[in-house]
Parts: sequence; structure tokens; C-alpha cells
Amino acid sequence: MAEDDLCYMSATEALARFTDKSLSPVELMQAIIDRAGVVEGQVNALTYTHFEEALVLAREAEARYMRAAPAGPLDGLALAVKDEGAIKDKPLSNGSLLLAGTIPDYNSPVNQRLLDSGAIVHARTATPEFSCAGYTWSRLWGVTRNPWNLEFTPGGSSGGAGAALAAGSCTLASGSDIGGSIRIPASASGVVGLKPAYGRVPEEPPFNLDIFCHQGPMARSVGDAALMFSVMAGPHPLDIATQRDTPVLPRVPGSIRGMKIAWSPDLGIFRIEPEVRRNTEAALDVLRDLGAVVEEVDLGWQVEWLEDGLDYLKLLMGNVLRDMASGREEELTSYARALIEGAGKVPASALMRCYQSAGKMYATLGPVLERFDALICPTNGLPAVPAEYDQSRDVPMVDGAPVHPLYGWKLTLPFNMLSRCPVLAVPTGHATNRVPTGMQIVGRPWAEADVFRIGLAYEKAVGGWYDRAEKRPVMAQI
Repeated sequence: MAEDDLCYMSATEALARFTDKSLSPVELMQAIIDRAGVVEGQVNALTYTHFEEALVLAREAEARYMRAAPAGPLDGLALAVKDEGAIKDKPLSNGSLLLAGTIPDYNSPVNQRLLDSGAIVHARTATPEFSCAGYTWSRLWGVTRNPWNLEFTPGGSSGGAGAALAAGSCTLASGSDIGGSIRIPASASGVVGLKPAYGRVPEEPPFNLDIFCHQGPMARSVGDAALMFSVMAGPHPLDIATQRDTPVLPRVPGSIRGMKIAWSPDLGIFRIEPEVRRNTEAALDVLRDLGAVVEEVDLGWQVEWLEDGLDYLKLLMGNVLRDMASGREEELTSYARALIEGAGKVPASALMRCYQSAGKMYATLGPVLERFDALICPTNGLPAVPAEYDQSRDVPMVDGAPVHPLYGWKLTLPFNMLSRCPVLAVPTGHATNRVPTGMQIVGRPWAEADVFRIGLAYEKAVGGWYDRAEKRPVMAQI
């Protein structure tokens, strides 16, 4: 098998081949490490790497498979972990000079679960500073670029995860999402990402009490995302917010005939590039061909409600950053400093305004989800912003008009405000600049099974996204 094919092999297939001994975890890990050596000079998706240790752990996994005794459901797979959550005795930076080289003495709850499953962390993935942007660059690690077109961002804040998956530098990747940070890069990088319903996946205190905050899986296929989510999800004794039940997700495609799907081209408050809309409509035609009933809806949302959600993020994140950076402000990125400055202008009453606006949003979405099984809309209003984009100074153009630099080009924040609704982000195609586009499949509260049912059927109908060389980024085939 060609090395390219190994690097893009699905987790599901790799596990099956580990089990029947037609593939070794060592062989797969070495191919992925070799790929990173080829593409990282261009993509810059990884921060700290642990390649030698990963090969040692892969040999241990190989021995377990030879005894037919794998350690867990992800044993031997190459997992890239976002440079954010704690891994014991492994450095993290959160993309910031303030934290560079921090060595935690514990594992975060979700990282502990992934390690216990047998997944091998061979690398950390790049983030913008403190995950506070929809693109990925930092003073510490430089610019992370989109494998499909190096002039553009792979998205953020889990941009390194999206880029590494698209470039073949990992099999699975972890992400986090407080305003779209899983879904934005899933769309811009052409991969799959899940923002689970709030409380499904454990988080560290106090972030577990922030209803906007979610941990979730990123992968190159819907089935792999379901596999990874099954490991990540479930109640945890250190997280009071985790749900007691764990959903059972479909892993293989089934029929969606008769399912009712609402769709909105712009949620009533965003501008959308024509290419993005065309690709979304083409995806909806696929769902119609599969027997789903698709109907456009008007949610009646107002842009002021979104502003309240943004103020909530400024209030929480900006003030935390102010305290962390006290006396070292000159080491921050321009966009992190702008977030701190913006937080100083937000009154405490913004917290209640955000909750009120979220209530108004669900007052229209809730009845829609009573009539329909899911809502579909684009993920980003344009394929991606430039790789060096800076929301503190740049203004993006969408369909010929300027939009808000923080949220105007991505349709993700509303579903952090409506955090109990799970959202599966899947690719819909590519723009003329080769950058991928994507759509969000929004489910009823805590109904992950529904969004995966739709995602699996859609993925099967379009034939997947990375199974052949011609479906992969050209630069990753060097």
C-alpha cells in the first residue's frame, strides 16, 4: 500500500487491519511521522511533537494486537491533541508566549479518556493564542496554513487539527469549540467536526461551567468522528455538568428516507458567498435524492442577538486574559490584546442580555426542530480568510460587502449560544480557489444520533472525501 494511502486511511479501517494483522500500528505511525516531515514546512499544523515516544508506544500496541488484547477502542491510532488541554509531563502552550513550555502534572478528563483508549499522542496541534480566533497563527508558533491553498487559513481555533487531518499528519484529532472552533476549521480544511451538546464531553473546571464551551472530535470521516466521540463522551466524576447518559451513535450509513430537514441559507443574519451557497444547495439535493424532505425556513433572528453572544465571550475570555497577562501585555498577539481591550467596554449586564437573546433565538428554532429532524446551514460564509488575517485590524468581504471581523464570516456562534443543540460539520465541496466549504447539521437538544444519521448517509452518497489521491490536497502528495 502506498504511504499516502496509509496516511489517509480511516481509523475504522486501520483498527480492522490491526486486528487481522494486515497492518501494524508501527507501520501506520511511521508513515504519518514521515508525512509530517514532508508537509510541516509548508502547513505548520503541529507544535510539540513526540515522534520517538509514539513509535515506542506503537510497538507496544503492535504486541497487544499480536496477543489479540488491544488496550481500548483506539489502540495504536495516531492522535493529534490540540495544544490546549493538559497531558501529564507533556508541554503545552495554548499558542501563547505566556504559557510556552508549561508542563502539567495531570491529564485533563477528556485527554485521559483518549489515552486510556490506547490512542497515541504523537503531536500537539497549533491554535491561535488562547484559542480566541477563527484562524490560526501566533507569535510563538507562526502561521498555520491551509493544505488545500497555502494562502488561506485552515480555520481556528482548532486550525492545526483541521490542517493536520487534511495533510495526512494524523488519523484523529481533538478540538474544542467556544464560538465555532471545531466547525470553522472542519469547513475550511475539508474535514468532519462535532460540537457535541453541552455536557456530553467532560471539561476541566471552571470551563465545564461555561455553556459555550465544548470538547469534540475531528476526523476525515463521519464514522471516525462517531468512534472518537464514543470514547470522549459520558459522565465524569470531576465534571458536574456532564450528562449521565451517553448516546449510542450509528457507525454505518442507514436510510434517511422520510426525515424532515429544515434549511436556512444564511440564518437570516449573515452574508454568504455564492460558491458557498451553491455547494450547500448541491448537498441538499443529495439529501433529497436519498429521500429526505428539505424545506427552507425563516428563523427571524436579529443580528443584535449575535452581538450579545459576542459580548458574553469578550466578558469571560477578555477578563481572564487580562489577569493572566498582567505585566506581560507586550508578549500578546494583537488580537489577544484587542480582546482584552474590548472586554473592558462590556458591562456585567451583558451576561443576562446574552441569555435573553439565546432565549429569543430558541423561541423560533425550537418550534422548527419540533417539525423537523434537523436544521442545515453553511458553516462559514466564505471558504476561508487569508492565513495572516488579523481580526483586530482586518475587515473581511463576503459577497462584495464588508462584514464584522470577528463573527461576520462564520455561522457558528449561534449554536454556542444554543449550546444544547449538537452540530456536525461536514464538507460540501470546494471553491474555485480550492479551499473547502462545509455545512452544519444542527440537531435537536442532545440528539447527536440524528445528526450522525444524516451525516453518514450524506457521506456515503458523495463517496467520502479522502479515499483516493485525487480527493486530497495536491501539496500533501509531494
